[in-house]
Amino acid sequence: MARHLITSALPYINGIKHLGNMVGSMLPADVYSRYLRQTGHDVLYICATDEHGTPAELAAKEQGLPVAEFCAQAHDAQKAVYDGFALAFDYFGRSSSPENREITQHFARKLNENGFIEERAIRQVYSPADGRFLPDRYVEGTCPHCGYDKARGDQCENCTRVLDPTDLINPRSAISGSTDLEVRETKHLFLLQSKLQHEVEAWVARHEDDWPQLASSIARKWLNEGLHDRAITRDLDWGVPVPADTWPELAAEGKVFYVWFDAPIEYIGATKEWADQDPENRDWKSWWFEADDTVRYTEFMAKDNVPFHTVMFPATELGVREPWKKVDYVKAFNWLTYYGGKFSTSQKRGVFTDQALAILPADYWRYFLIANAPESDDSSFTWEHFTATVNKDLADTLGNFVNRVLSFSKKRFGEEVPAGGEPGEAEAKLGEEIATLLAEYESHMEALQFRKAAAALRALWSAGNSYLEEKAPWLEIKTNKEGAALTLRTAMNLIHLYAVVSEPFIPATAKVMREAFALPQDTAAWVTAEEAKALASVPSGTPFTVPPVLFAKLTDEDLETYKERFGGEEG
Repeated sequence: MARHLITSALPYINGIKHLGNMVGSMLPADVYSRYLRQTGHDVLYICATDEHGTPAELAAKEQGLPVAEFCAQAHDAQKAVYDGFALAFDYFGRSSSPENREITQHFARKLNENGFIEERAIRQVYSPADGRFLPDRYVEGTCPHCGYDKARGDQCENCTRVLDPTDLINPRSAISGSTDLEVRETKHLFLLQSKLQHEVEAWVARHEDDWPQLASSIARKWLNEGLHDRAITRDLDWGVPVPADTWPELAAEGKVFYVWFDAPIEYIGATKEWADQDPENRDWKSWWFEADDTVRYTEFMAKDNVPFHTVMFPATELGVREPWKKVDYVKAFNWLTYYGGKFSTSQKRGVFTDQALAILPADYWRYFLIANAPESDDSSFTWEHFTATVNKDLADTLGNFVNRVLSFSKKRFGEEVPAGGEPGEAEAKLGEEIATLLAEYESHMEALQFRKAAAALRALWSAGNSYLEEKAPWLEIKTNKEGAALTLRTAMNLIHLYAVVSEPFIPATAKVMREAFALPQDTAAWVTAEEAKALASVPSGTPFTVPPVLFAKLTDEDLETYKERFGGEEG
């Protein structure tokens, strides 16, 4: 059985991320990782903060902190939020780590040895007011392609086109705002992607039919336009330094590698960080080096990150001429919008992850976001939709089922699972339905179709409600106490099944449901088809408790409060 390596796009260090960032990378990666672990696979889920480049320097400057100190604090702040969302990383590293520096410099040396790096004199934007060259993100202006007036010098946030600072119309310094900019000559290292075009094309061709259309179409678009040689160094104070043993002149000038050169390498670097914590038991190279036949590598990212992971980083790995593991499957996402407008860290538009956790527990957000993941197209977050989903799916369909089954059984039969008679036709029919729905759920999870998986999970919950309504134990008990006991025992087994299979989506709630039953030998990681049909994992006589309300219904007053605080108009 292949081991599963999973990475999600590295969140920038410059501030807490919004819900769109969460659903476009880290959360679905976590859901998938949890599912694979539960179903018996060996999984390594790696992520890290992306700490180099202009976002870090600008954010540190804004807070009046040295950039290293700012990054250390921001890393801890982001990790706290991700812990709050119950993201079960095997390791959450930092791209400023010594391990990433070591591997990034190794890659650069190898690319140079193989003739894929060239030193070139270029003309670059210089700001007399700031007394320095301005790297890409230090220059802002109007995108020449779509007219967006807040485009950065590396990429337009609106149309996702990759840019150079000199492409911008009406450019200005992101530091001082000065429009008194000059273009001066300086030297940088270029990755000769043009020489790797055919190799990257051949590599993409072997994989693109398996990828989602969004990922393959973006990769193909880049390749059809032709790969261009791109500068991989910048004039910054913070970053992986150019190694002096290979480029002494540039190292003396303080050049560092471009963040988009070292950031993808941090996937490897973070794995080494993980291994270095327990080197006797962890082998980082077995996941990344000569691992094509033993590891399946899946990446999760929003569409703006796709070009770098399907074209640029594979080009880097190919050019190194060493057997580094390349991605097998790219799960790409469209945008989650906020009332039709873009979530934006820079413009502070939308709900941010720390704010979300301050309002409601993580499982509310985890379920809603995955159930509405922007897979085939953009999806919109509105407070109306969020409230309706929480109330219908979580509070009514799942929460109410759990509460009324356990509360009614405790009231009429005490604090142990009742025995009742032997399962009959209704229970056999239910078991078949549950097994079928579970197979659908598993199929969608394995295909990384998260909205469909959420629908299948919701259908599993609904099946329990339908069974309960059909059997109506509150009426059945009046004429057939044994029959009512059987109904409740069956429903309690459904609750346990829900606890197991819902864990990837709502782990905290799943734990509460599972712990409602005092089962000392409860080691079930997943549910087989036979177990789903039998619904007998919680035997009669098992002590149980009624947990607190799993999901509180949201009121019209809650809705208005959220809209007033965050806004609720079309963007």
